[in-house]
Amino acid sequence: MKKTTHYILLIITVFCVQLTFAQEQIKSKIDLLLKEKEQIRLYEKEALKTEIEAITKRLEKNEITAQQAQNLKTEAAKNRALNIENRVAIIDNKISLLERNGTDKLARLDSLPGKVEVDVFDIKFNDKSIFYSETKKQEVKYDIRTVSELVLAVGLNNAIIDGQSLDDSPYKIGGSRFFEMGINWRTRLFKNSNAVRLNYGFSFQFNGLKVDDNLYFVENGNQTELQDFEYDLDKAKLRMDNLVFPVHFEFGPSRKEETEEKMRYYIDNKFRIGIGAYGGFNIGTRQKLKYKENGKKVKDKFKRDYNTSDLIYGLSAYAGFGDTTLYVKYDLSPIFKDALVDQHNISVGLRFDL
Repeated sequence: MKKTTHYILLIITVFCVQLTFAQEQIKSKIDLLLKEKEQIRLYEKEALKTEIEAITKRLEKNEITAQQAQNLKTEAAKNRALNIENRVAIIDNKISLLERNGTDKLARLDSLPGKVEVDVFDIKFNDKSIFYSETKKQEVKYDIRTVSELVLAVGLNNAIIDGQSLDDSPYKIGGSRFFEMGINWRTRLFKNSNAVRLNYGFSFQFNGLKVDDNLYFVENGNQTELQDFEYDLDKAKLRMDNLVFPVHFEFGPSRKEETEEKMRYYIDNKFRIGIGAYGGFNIGTRQKLKYKENGKKVKDKFKRDYNTSDLIYGLSAYAGFGDTTLYVKYDLSPIFKDALVDQHNISVGLRFDL
C-alpha cells in the first residue's frame, strides 16, 4: 500500500513539475512577445523621425514646397502608424494563442498515433508539411527510350486535282496555307542503337484553300462547286479542321552520352528523316467571304459540311537537321466526297519538334 502511495505521489510530483515548467515556458514566451511589441513601436517611431528629417532637409534645399513637405510628413506618419498597428496585431494574436492553447500553433493533437500540428498557413504530421513538400532529389532513370515533344508545322497548302496541274489550280498558291499543332512521342526501337525511332501522337491540322478569280464554294446537292460571286470578292477561303494520328519511322544519327548514372541519345543538330502516314477525322469545315456591298465592307462566315470527307488519311514525310525540318503531307482521301473530279490536299512547309 505504501509502495503504491509512493508511486502516486511521484506521478503527481512529476506532473506538477512538468506543468510548472510548461507554464514558465509560456510566461517566458509571452514576456518576449511583449518586449517585441515595444521594440516594434520604438523602431517605427525612429524610422518616422528619420523620414521627417529627410523631408525637412528637402524643404530647406527648396526641392519641395512647404505644402508638399507637410503632405509627405502626414503620409509618412500614417504609414508608420499602420505598420505599428498591423505588426502589433500579429504579436497580440500570438499571445492569445499561447494563453489559450499553450502554444502559438492553432492546434496540436498529441493523442493521435502521430504528432499533428495545425499552423496558421500549414498542417504538419510528424513535423512534415502536408501542403508543402520538401524538395527531394529524384531518382535518375538510367535509360529513357521514349520522350515526348510539342510539334508545330506551318506552310503553304493547295490541292492536286485529277487531270490538272498545280499551275491550273483555282486556289492561290501564296494565299492557301496550313497550320498543324500536336503532341509527339519518340521511341527508340533498338536497345543499343538510336538509328531508328518510331514517332507517333496526335495533331490538329488546319488546311486552308483560298479561291482565285472571284469564285466561292457552293453546295449543290452532294456536289460542291466553285461559282462566280455576285460582288467583287476581297477574299474567299475554305478551311478544313482535322484531328489526325500520325505515325512515322524516323532515321538518322545521334550523339550518345553515358555516365555511371544515366545513358542518353541526343539528335540535336543531327540529320534526320521521317516517313509515315496519318489517319483521323474532319472535325469542322467553314468558308469565309470578304467583299463590298453598296460600298460597305461585309464579312460572312459559313460553317457547313460542304461535302468534305469525314475520314482523313494520307502520307507524310520530313527531313532536316535538329528541331527544324522540311515537311510534306498529302491526303489520299479526297477533299470532297462523291465529287465528279477528285481533289487531294497537299501541304509543304516547316516542322518544328520542340
